[in-house]
Amino acid sequence: MSFSTLGKGCDLAALSATRAKRWRTGLDAPAHSEVFAGSDTACGAALALALARDGLQAAGHDPLSEVEDRRQVLWVQDAATIRLTGRPYRHGLPHELRHRLIHVAAKTPEDALFALEEGLRCRDLAFVIGELAGNPKALDFTASRRLSLTAEKHGVPLWLVRLDAQAELSSARMRWRVEAAASSPPRWNAEAPGRASWHAELFRARIHAPGKWTLHDDDGRLAAVAPASQQPATPDHGDMARATVGRSLAAL
Repeated sequence: MSFSTLGKGCDLAALSATRAKRWRTGLDAPAHSEVFAGSDTACGAALALALARDGLQAAGHDPLSEVEDRRQVLWVQDAATIRLTGRPYRHGLPHELRHRLIHVAAKTPEDALFALEEGLRCRDLAFVIGELAGNPKALDFTASRRLSLTAEKHGVPLWLVRLDAQAELSSARMRWRVEAAASSPPRWNAEAPGRASWHAELFRARIHAPGKWTLHDDDGRLAAVAPASQQPATPDHGDMARATVGRSLAAL
């Protein structure tokens, strides 16, 4: 018996073809994603926020539309993360999210994971962002699996930012590494900051091939430019946070 006939209704050729497709902006957000970043910049939280908003647009909740999304956004940090990067700065957030943010400052990684799981059970949340520093023992594969299953069951996407962490075993559907990229020169004011940009690597995904992109703000939407070594494509546009300066997403 060939592998293509194994399992009822299992088309391995179709599965492989889907797996080979590159990620692009404007796709539905997975239930559980991880973003690995250094603590010396705010790019981990910024990319998580940008991808989360891009997922909202794909799901039909366009932050730039005239129809207001009133759902809240949960942001959970443990004490170590707050010491490293500070708390989210409301005025650095996208305008439509500033009045919808629920911030939880947890003392321990265990408390942060509990808050994240409880938040994922609330279907009135648009999405959940979590930030954990290092590789706490509490975040083992079992805990990761619980987060994935809860997010999938209740339909609330989770973006877990891992600061100064090693990529251990995880059930996250997509896993990113990100670092800051040079901002392009501002169009009108030479003294103004350029648009926020990141070098992002998708090193593991359930249904996409690994790849690298330079992601940046394009008038409030997410643009992804792939290197020449990857399949050429016109940059895709999704929805994201507007450009921020320095640590404005995580300033005290």
